[in-house]
Amino acid sequence: MIYLSGASHGLIRLFGAEGLGVLMTPRHWHQPDFGMTWAADNDCFNQGDKFDWDVFMKWLDGLHLYSHSCLFAPAPDVVGDAVATLRRGEGKMQQIRSKGFPAALVAQDGLTPKMVPWDEIDALFVGGSTAWKVSGDAYRCVQAGKVRGKWTHMGRVNSEQRFRRAYSWGVDSVDGTFLKFGPNKNWPILKRWLRNNLQGKLVLDLEAL
Repeated sequence: MIYLSGASHGLIRLFGAEGLGVLMTPRHWHQPDFGMTWAADNDCFNQGDKFDWDVFMKWLDGLHLYSHSCLFAPAPDVVGDAVATLRRGEGKMQQIRSKGFPAALVAQDGLTPKMVPWDEIDALFVGGSTAWKVSGDAYRCVQAGKVRGKWTHMGRVNSEQRFRRAYSWGVDSVDGTFLKFGPNKNWPILKRWLRNNLQGKLVLDLEAL
C-alpha cells in the first residue's frame, strides 16, 4: 500500500521511503519529480462549487510527460453525495483518459457497487464523510473494484487506525496530511506504518470486514 502525502518534494526526496508518494493539486503543485509516484487530486473537497474543470484539464495537459507515473486523476465530485457526483462527473472520465491519465471516480455517501460506471473508470477513490468512508457500502465498493482490477484508494488517512483499516480492505493507496504537518515528529511514525505494511505485519481490522 502506497501513502500519498501533500508534503513538499524536498521532504519526499529527503525521506525517500519505499511506499511513499505525493498527492498533487493544481493549486499547490506544478509538476512531480521524474520517477516519483504521484496522483492527482481535483481539490473539490476544498473548492466545492468554485472548482474549475477547464483549469484542472489545462493542469493535466501540463503534466503529460509525467502521466506514466500517475496512479489516477479523479473526475469532479460533490462531497457527501454520490448521485450528484455521478451527475457532475458524467463524461469527464473519458476526457481524463483521452489525455493519457487513469480516470478515477470519487466514491461519496450513498454509492453502491451497482451505481459505479466500472467500464469508464480505472480507479476508485474512497472519499465521502468520515462515517461513510469506513462503512460497509464503502467496503463493498472497494471489493467490487478490486475484483474488476481497478486501482483503489482511500482519502484522509491520518491515523494508524485508519491506516490499518485501509490495509485490511486491501486498498492500493491512501493519502493524508499526516506527514505535511509536523514532518519531523510524524515521519518516524509513518515510517513504522509503511515498514509494517511492507512486511505484512499490520493486524487486520476484522470489524471492517
